[in-house]
Amino acid sequence: MTSIGIVSTGIYIPKKFMTSREIGEKAGIPIKVVEEKMGIVKKPIPAEEDHTCKMGILAAEQALEKANMDAKEIDLIIYIGEEHKEYPLWTAAIYMQQALGATNAYCFDMALRCGTTIMGLKVARDMMVADENVKTVLLAGGYRNVDYIDYENPRTRFMNNLAAGGGAIILQKGYLENQVLASHIMTDGSFSEDVVVVAGGTKHPITESALQQNLNKLDVLDPEGMKMRLEQKSMQNFLYCIRESLRKSSLTEKDVNYLGILHMKKSAHDYVLKELGLSNEQSIYLNEYGHIGQIDQILSLQLAVEKGKVREGDVVVLVSAGIGYAWGATTIRWGE
Repeated sequence: MTSIGIVSTGIYIPKKFMTSREIGEKAGIPIKVVEEKMGIVKKPIPAEEDHTCKMGILAAEQALEKANMDAKEIDLIIYIGEEHKEYPLWTAAIYMQQALGATNAYCFDMALRCGTTIMGLKVARDMMVADENVKTVLLAGGYRNVDYIDYENPRTRFMNNLAAGGGAIILQKGYLENQVLASHIMTDGSFSEDVVVVAGGTKHPITESALQQNLNKLDVLDPEGMKMRLEQKSMQNFLYCIRESLRKSSLTEKDVNYLGILHMKKSAHDYVLKELGLSNEQSIYLNEYGHIGQIDQILSLQLAVEKGKVREGDVVVLVSAGIGYAWGATTIRWGE
């Protein structure tokens, strides 16, 4: 079996933060609801210079420095950040290649909303196994979909946790530490048009009228229908992906030492831990970061390593969900 290991990770968090009080005032909801139900104490938001791909580049530079690696050693760059970036119709990975000086790499962008990091880990691993010329892969990107939140829209209140930041992971074939094992990913197209930015695509171009109606912001077209259908499926799909990722890795939930999970409301976070028989000490609730999309898993893993929550020999599962809807999990054996 080919060993694919995580050499290093990198995180960029903007210096500017939005507090729970500010969120409550903008949304017209009590601060207690923001902090206890939504689970947000504060969240990073972008300053003027915090562009999407640029935040990914800053995280990638950190990961390269930690790995003591020259960017010329990278064979492939997969941009795992958001489509909302510096320019539309633009391949961010190629810009990232130039900025890092990764002249020996080729690059492409991929997108699965907040499931992109898990998808990226699977794609990178599969490509490294299949192609002898791909030995070192950089996954990196940024996220600032907080720009699309209208705090006065009650239909998108569950997305008031959206934040900003960048993340990066360097993978290497033959690296015998922090082995990336199996992933499992699910998608369900019945949710594909539930959460959208109405204006800006071919169906509804940007117009002055669209801007006046806030149609350039995230919205939920059928909130009651989506809530009913999602409640029936979401938590079970989370757990199924985790268990399938473990099964494919010849492990079970009893082997899990740490769960790197995206930010969600506190009750949902606690439910997943309880169902897996995990304690609060075996995860990190990102209430001081909010939801930085697909960067959450990288952030959770890096924080856990820094805090000593992940040690040599531990089994780590990274888990995600993205609007569309997509669920995914990747199992990692940390250490040698």
